[in-house]
Amino acid sequence: MRHPSAPPPFAQRVRDALEDRYLRTALQRATVQFTRQRAQAFAELADPEALRDHARAARAYAIAHLPELLERLEAEVTERGGVVHWAEDAAQANQIVLDLAASRGVKRVVKSKSMVSEEIGLNHALQSAGLEVTETDLGEFIIQLAGETPSHIVVPAVHKRKEDIAEVFERHLDVPRTLEPEVLTATARRRLRRQFLQADMGISGVNFAVAETGTLAILTNEGNGRFVTGLPPIHVAIMGIEKVIATLEDLILLIQMLPRSATGQKLTTYVNLVNGPARPSDPDGPDELHLILLDNGRSRIIAEGYAEALYCIRCGACLNSCPVYREIGGHAYGWVYPGPIGAVVTPLLLGRAHAADLPYASSLCGACRDVCPVRIDIPRLLLHLRGELTAGGHLPRWERWGIQGWRWLMASSDRYRWAGRLARWGSALLARGGRIRWLPPPLHRWTRSRDFPPFAARPFRARWVERSHGSGRRA
Repeated sequence: MRHPSAPPPFAQRVRDALEDRYLRTALQRATVQFTRQRAQAFAELADPEALRDHARAARAYAIAHLPELLERLEAEVTERGGVVHWAEDAAQANQIVLDLAASRGVKRVVKSKSMVSEEIGLNHALQSAGLEVTETDLGEFIIQLAGETPSHIVVPAVHKRKEDIAEVFERHLDVPRTLEPEVLTATARRRLRRQFLQADMGISGVNFAVAETGTLAILTNEGNGRFVTGLPPIHVAIMGIEKVIATLEDLILLIQMLPRSATGQKLTTYVNLVNGPARPSDPDGPDELHLILLDNGRSRIIAEGYAEALYCIRCGACLNSCPVYREIGGHAYGWVYPGPIGAVVTPLLLGRAHAADLPYASSLCGACRDVCPVRIDIPRLLLHLRGELTAGGHLPRWERWGIQGWRWLMASSDRYRWAGRLARWGSALLARGGRIRWLPPPLHRWTRSRDFPPFAARPFRARWVERSHGSGRRA
């Protein structure tokens, strides 16, 4: 497993994000827009909830029948002239690509957007071997120039304003600064077009792989995906083993759900269906197709009872709806997969101790579950992870003491009543104008940015007794 280089502590990453007003502005603009567009796109469907049920069933079936579907996929891809490689972990996957490059004399590599290649650190491995690697998705191209990592599953540069992009292009591409999006895009297009024509190898991810036909489906909104998979003589496709699906019927269903959930589109601009290398009668296409099936901890996720997390189709809808992600962005999560699904997947892939804070980076409001096109119950998975972390002793000492104290308090009705009275008296002393604007440490962190409501003068128990029995007896 590839672990990220040690980032700052989670709390520090969150503080840095919250203090970046430009980041929060960019996040609010993008996520609110995507959420609104998603709602409109789903409202146009005759029965969107039934489609979500069918999509979940398709993903559940694929994960439940993973071994046989992967074997069928391998057989179909091989029959169509492709070569299938199995990689147990990131090191094996990277080595497969490096060996292919070395044996074919590859010097220049172009890539389309691939989260799994970020997961395994493929760019770093290739560049360390002396290869020139160019990200060709516009967002990925921008953050590659800036020396950063993606902050969103679908929109890698969502945290960048056009002013930031203009500065990156001026510094790295030696072009005059401009804030015109059309000019910035044209600049990137000119630079990337040369890379496509000179590349020896193209590397892509895979959105879905159809076991029934050996078809690799790659969905993009930019023409770079077709250039990467069609122009270089070698096409290497890398996919996590969970991306396999059973049938073309499932593919038709899922390519309706993915763009609607991601960007509010009925369909992405380009839907590339790859069925092996170019045939003699084809006007273009690669001479070789290599498919790398990567495990990298996914089998362990299933064995540990978290198979539902692998239903994810990487649409990013949970990020756009999450009140936490919308405030702190993707980099605060510390690895490749941000947002609610990242808070589940990252501890599962990296190990609980390496991402113990992430399951708590959620309000458990359920917004992620409500928008998930395959109905992943992310809050339930987060609660399971929290339970594991608690049982494993990963909670801070003060939090363990707090929970033990709360348990002691709640075990006695007399203690509970007295605590309620003390809380009412204390909050009455602190309240001004019906609100508490300051609390002593450590609770002062709450009142730095919001008021705290005082405890009610008469507790619910007393109100309930009076209503039920007409008695004035105090609770």
